[in-house]
Amino acid sequence: MSEPHSDETLDVIGLNCPMPILRAKKALAAMEAGKILKVLATDKNAPDDFAAFCRQTGHQLLQVHNGEDGVMQMWVKHR
Repeated sequence: MSEPHSDETLDVIGLNCPMPILRAKKALAAMEAGKILKVLATDKNAPDDFAAFCRQTGHQLLQVHNGEDGVMQMWVKHR
């Protein structure tokens, strides 16, 4: 599966909930509608947290990739 294009990348490696969501919310607020934010995270709950965040805010979680190195990549499309 190929990775979606991303317009911005947010590195929240090593941060735990709620910081990845709070930082993503701030990053998305600075982006235009339709742009894609790639999030790099190590919090094991991040995929579920981002899925819930997107349901609540109207953003779209395009893809989640769990890397062998423990780093998860998530692509969020701004609504």
